[in-house]
Amino acid sequence: MTVAASLSPLVLDERRRVEEALTFIRSKTSQTPSCGLILGSGLGLVADALDDATVIPYGAIPHFPVSTAPGHAGNLLIGQLAGRAVAMLQGRFHLYEGYTAQQVAFPIRVLKRLGVETLIVTCATGGLNARFKAGDLMLIHDHINLTGQNPLVGPNDPSLGERFPVMFNAYRPELNELARRVAVQLGLYLQEGTYAGILGPAYCTKAELRFLTKIGADSVGMSTVHEVIAAAHLGLRVLGIGTISDMAIPDSGHHATEAEILEVAQRVGPTLARLLRGILAEL
Repeated sequence: MTVAASLSPLVLDERRRVEEALTFIRSKTSQTPSCGLILGSGLGLVADALDDATVIPYGAIPHFPVSTAPGHAGNLLIGQLAGRAVAMLQGRFHLYEGYTAQQVAFPIRVLKRLGVETLIVTCATGGLNARFKAGDLMLIHDHINLTGQNPLVGPNDPSLGERFPVMFNAYRPELNELARRVAVQLGLYLQEGTYAGILGPAYCTKAELRFLTKIGADSVGMSTVHEVIAAAHLGLRVLGIGTISDMAIPDSGHHATEAEILEVAQRVGPTLARLLRGILAEL
């Protein structure tokens, strides 16, 4: 019996889907990106810094999900940033849109096959740490997955990674140190903390926010964790940077609206673009 014949039909089907998406993308560009970036809510303007970009709508790529969340343009961009070939996901996919964790992870597997070795994940996130303020950038050094789902559930494809990947250093310490050093060079201050991923789409209750702070979360959002789990499984180096788009303080008397969150994320976009350019230049 061949190795392929011994694999689950689900594994073989996923491999086929990845290869079909890869073939389509390679028909649109000859660039081979070594770094991938995921741009979160309201952060799509970071893509304006990309040079010589090929823009591919998600809807045109075989088997790709389509972004429906506000502030997510829904394009794959491949171009040059800081002298490096980069693949940008201009918008991401969430469980609350009705996608499975496996569908959320699918673009990460395609990026790996494109040649990506380092993944930079950005997101808009609500601040829980009293030392933070809206508009800060937070270096993510760990996460708590509270969604109840995991993209690795189901038969494992050994060509992608181990059945039980270790997550201790999913956010690579050496990349965190690089981000700190670049931030100092640019005169930027980075907060640091643990990101809690929730299902959404409802914002948290006051009791839930108090619970999150008690278990060690510094910020909360509805994305990121499944992408990072999939990336760690694939052996990608991951750097996570969150924009503190609002302060989710339970007794403040006010919870930011969707419009307010997007406004802050868009306002911080140019600063984030400077930081990303500096990091890419030194990778």
